[in-house]
Parts: sequence; structure tokens; C-alpha cells
Amino acid sequence: MSNEAVQMIMTLLGGLALFIFGMNYMSDGLQKAAGDKMKNMLSILTSNPIFGVLAGALTTAVIQSSSATTVMVIGFVTAGLMKLPQAISVIMGANIGTTMTAQLIAFNIGDYAWAFVFVGFVMLFFLKKKEKISEIGQVVFGFGLLFAGINTMSMTMKPLAESVMFTHLMLQVQDIPVLGVLIGMCMTLVVQSSSATIAVLQNLAATAGPDGVTSIIGLQGSLPILFGDNIGTTITAVIASIGASVSAKRTAVAHVVFNITGTLIFIWFIPQVAKLVTIISPHGAEVNVIARQIANAHLLFNVTNTIIWLPLIWLMVKIVTKIVPGSDKEEMTSEPKYLDINALHQSVFAIRLATKELLRLMSFTQEMLVKAKQAFLSNDMDTVEELFKIEDTVNELQDSTVNYLASIMSTDTINDRQRSRLSGLMHIASDVEHIGDHCKNIAELAQDKKKHNYEFSDTACAEIYECFDQASRMLNDTKAALDSGDEEAALVVLKEEEEINKTEKRLRQSHMERLYDNTCSPAFTVVYTDTIHQIEKIGDCCNNIAQAVIEDVDFDKEEFGEPVKV
Repeated sequence: MSNEAVQMIMTLLGGLALFIFGMNYMSDGLQKAAGDKMKNMLSILTSNPIFGVLAGALTTAVIQSSSATTVMVIGFVTAGLMKLPQAISVIMGANIGTTMTAQLIAFNIGDYAWAFVFVGFVMLFFLKKKEKISEIGQVVFGFGLLFAGINTMSMTMKPLAESVMFTHLMLQVQDIPVLGVLIGMCMTLVVQSSSATIAVLQNLAATAGPDGVTSIIGLQGSLPILFGDNIGTTITAVIASIGASVSAKRTAVAHVVFNITGTLIFIWFIPQVAKLVTIISPHGAEVNVIARQIANAHLLFNVTNTIIWLPLIWLMVKIVTKIVPGSDKEEMTSEPKYLDINALHQSVFAIRLATKELLRLMSFTQEMLVKAKQAFLSNDMDTVEELFKIEDTVNELQDSTVNYLASIMSTDTINDRQRSRLSGLMHIASDVEHIGDHCKNIAELAQDKKKHNYEFSDTACAEIYECFDQASRMLNDTKAALDSGDEEAALVVLKEEEEINKTEKRLRQSHMERLYDNTCSPAFTVVYTDTIHQIEKIGDCCNNIAQAVIEDVDFDKEEFGEPVKV
């Protein structure tokens, strides 16, 4: 291979790398600047599939990656936050949203690429103390790099028009559409970005042939490659679903089926599609308008495919269920259920998933409190062993959740408000784990009570029963406040904490009176007072969680509107 050929390949790859970096950098900036603006995305995910399509399209238009949206949806399905029909409609929308990148590329603003880079650089590095301006600067800087990469690829591709071998290959693509589909699919499989490979295709098609007017590949030759690009982008979702739930695998397969069926339909009508795209696109010399034609063809492909499948979601569900049989079994496990590592860079959604895991942790501590009450009041030592096993699970899940929150914190897509929420959630994770510790301490006191054959009076048992019930109500209300982000619900918990403090004080006084009247043995004092104190400590933890909700962890209300019903 000649030095010129090597230099051309390296320059092409460098331009492609610059394009992908610019696109990802711009995407990160958009998420920082507009992350809170996406707060209603999940709230519109109702049983209406049209809203699901809109949510998918808008989310992808913001984060500039259908693969990222699809991977995120797979995480939601795994977490039980989204049902399969909902997920399919969102994926359809994601395919529409990803066409925005191709539309942007079709605008001939490459001459201003370095101006965008300079302006973005100034905003990003000289005004970094102003968070919003810095975030917008990142978007502008990435936008400029994106077009700088396109310019580099465009210059590299011009000599290809003089290559006899390359021209022959392009003619074969026009004559054998399946070859074009395979080329597009393989390109996207390697690059892992349909936006990048479509950008390459747009630049290639905008390269003039020997006559200086006609595209080297033409619109009819570009369409099969475009269809293949859409198939290739599904591999990211397939990879993300490996090891996930059955429902998540079905979601990934639905993405594959959607794009393959669209290709199988469109490939038979390439001349007709090309004619329609020509009519709806700007007119002029082919090399000047073909980038826009490809962008419009991309949009037409995905919109038409969505229109075909939208009323047939029920059929898609049946198809993917047949391809991926089985069912998901729900069981208590120390493995996280909601912590999807693929969603880390979509901080708004990753924070929601982390909170779902914390709510799951609280469900385990609720179960521990029930068992602690049963162990203490009924001397049920089998329940104690069960409680200890749950406590081990809580500890492991708490570690995993804190690590996940720290991972979100370390990404470069979070803003100051989200950073504050993450800090609050870390404190909540500690308080939830401490609730489990207090339940374990009560279980150990139950063992001590059983070992020494302590028989509490009916009055003492009734008092402890009352104390347990207060803690149980408080824990239920705390979980509800965290789930809803409702400040009023959190204020109720604060009042309950005051009551449980008063209850502990009153019960201590009652016990002292029984000791004075010789109606209770002094030997029982330590077990009795320690038990009610451990219950009061559970109230303190609930109080801390409620305070965090009041301060800044009400993202469920702030980011998403009403919570998605699971």
C-alpha cells in the first residue's frame, strides 16, 4: 500500500474520530444544559404508544444517540420501570430522533466549524465559573468539532472519485442492493454509531464523479447502505441486553426486528423511494443536495416504519416473545435490580434508577422490622435467622448502591443540582442500612430475652407492641415520601419522629414505675430499655431521610412529574 493510501486512510479515520468525539462531547453538554428540561419524559410514558414514540424521539434528539436511548430503555425494562409495549414505542421514537444528526450534517455550515470551536472554547474555559454558560460552551465546542471532523472526511474522500476500484465497487452497490446493506451494517457494527456512518455516507455521496456534478454513488446507491446502517446500530442494544432479564432481551430483539423488517420492505422499492425523496428534497446539482436527500430518506425510512408498526405493537410483542421465550422470576437477591451501568451517563435517569434501588432496600428493612417484632414478642428464633440473612443482603445492596451513586457523581454529565441530590441519596443509603442494623440489634436482644427466659408482663409487651407499630407506620411513610418526593409527606414523618421520641420517654418512665412497685424484675431492664431505644433510633433514621427529601431529593416530582407506575 502506497504512502498516499495510508495517509488517506489515517486522515479519514482521524476525521471520523473527531466527528464521534465532537458528537459525544456535544451530547454530554446537552445533557448537562438540558437534563432538567427532560424531567417530563417518563411522565408521558402512558399506555398510549404515540406518547411513547414522542418521548423516544425527544429524548434521542436531546442526547443525540438512539443507541444510548435504547440501552437506557433496556435498563428501565430490566428494572420494571417500563413494560415491553411501552419500550417498543420508545425505541420507535428513538429511531426517528436519531435522524436529527443527519439533518444537521446536511446543512452546509462546515466553513464555520472552527468559528464554533473557538466560541465554544472561550465559553468553556474562560467562563467556567458560570455553570450554564460553560455547559452551553461545551455544546458549541462539540458542535464545531463535529463539523471539523466532517470537513476532514470530506477532503479525504475527494480522491476516491479517481479510484477505478472504488468506482467499480459503488456501481456494484447500485446493482446489488444487498451488498450495500451489508456494507452499511458492517460499518456501523465496527464504529458503533449509525450517526457516524451516515455522516460518512453523506460525505461520500457528496463527492462528485468524473463529470463534477453527479454523485460518485448516487441516491439509489446510498439507500441500501443507509438501511444497513439502521440494522447495524441495533447491535449496541443486543450487547446491553446480555445477562439482563428476559424482558430486556425482548426489548433489544424488538429493535432488531423493527429495523430489519423496515429494510426488507424498503429494499424492494428503492427506485420509488429515491424518486419520492427527490421530490420532497431541495433541487439542484446532485452533489449539492444529496446530503439533504440522504437525511430525508433516513427520516422517511424511520417514520414510515413507525407508522407501519405502531398499530402492530401487539404483534411485535408476540414475535419477540416467540424469539425469546421464558419469564422473569421475582426473588430476593443481593444482586442489584435497578442499577444499570449503561445508564450512568444519562444522569437524570441513572439517579432515578438508584432511588428505585434504595426504595427496594427500604422494602427489605420493612420486612426486617416485621421479623424483629415477631422475634421479640413471640420468641420466634427461626425468624431471627431469616432476619440476619436479609440484613446481609441489605449491606451488600447498600454498598452497590453507594458505588453506583459515586459512579454517577464521577461522570462529566451532571450539574450542581444533581450533584447535591447524589450527596443526599448517599446519606439516605447510609440511613437505610442503619435501619437494618437496628433491626438486627433488636433480633439479638430477642435472642438474649429467650436465652434468659425473660417473661415480660402484658403491660410491657403492649408498650413494646405500640412502639413497633409507630416505627412501622413511620417507615412506611418515609418510603412513600422518598418515592413521591412530596414535602408534605416528609413533614408528616418529622412529626411522627417527635411522637416516637415522646413514646420512648413515656415507656422508660412506665418501666421505672413498675420497678418501683416491684411489678417488674430489674433483670429485664436492659433488654426492655435497649429495645425501645433501638426502635427510637429507627425513627431517627427515618427523620434523616425525610429531611433529605425536604432539602433536595424530591427529583421524582422535579424531574419526571408523576412517578411511573410499576
